Amino acid sequence: MNFNVIICGVGGQGVVLASRLLAITAMNSGFHVNTAETLGMSQREGSVVSHLQFGENIKSSLIPEGSTDLIIGLEVSEVARNIHFLKKDGKIITNSNLILPSARSSNEKYDSEKIINFIKEKVKSTICIDFSKIAKVAGNPKSMNVSVLSAAFYTGFLPLEYEDFLKTIESEIPEKYRDINLNATKLSAETISNMLEGHNEQ
Repeated sequence: MNFNVIICGVGGQGVVLASRLLAITAMNSGFHVNTAETLGMSQREGSVVSHLQFGENIKSSLIPEGSTDLIIGLEVSEVARNIHFLKKDGKIITNSNLILPSARSSNEKYDSEKIINFIKEKVKSTICIDFSKIAKVAGNPKSMNVSVLSAAFYTGFLPLEYEDFLKTIESEIPEKYRDINLNATKLSAETISNMLEGHNEQ
């Protein structure tokens, strides 16, 4: 089995940390892992994309277009920008928040609802939630990246165990930030659980 993941967002959101936590969880689960980052402008709010592959036969650093199993989005417009990497049967889980990088033209218009609708029309298996709000409730807005990643594990969108991800959080996150990130992880899982129960009742 080989599994390809793209994690995308903007500078300052913790794309690289999310990629590292996922890579460590995959390695601890016995998989070979390869990661590569592509950075837009080095300044804050520039595009950041992490290509992560895990499995038994990793061939290249960057994932080819049309070959990604899962896109994990920390910022919704970056998901739309990278959607061409997704397989036809690929899945998306993303934060619903839209950030307008200061480096982009002030004349450019961004409508989060239109972007979300575009993504959902393209990809049926899409989960889009305000993970930024979950992170704030957990105690620190910067834990949003962990919140989104937690949901990717909890939904089964990633072929790895949610409990193994919790172990990675406990071992890799510095102690002073650990409880907040674990809280964000659990609140995210609860939100996903409630959402799935609601769908099942319909």
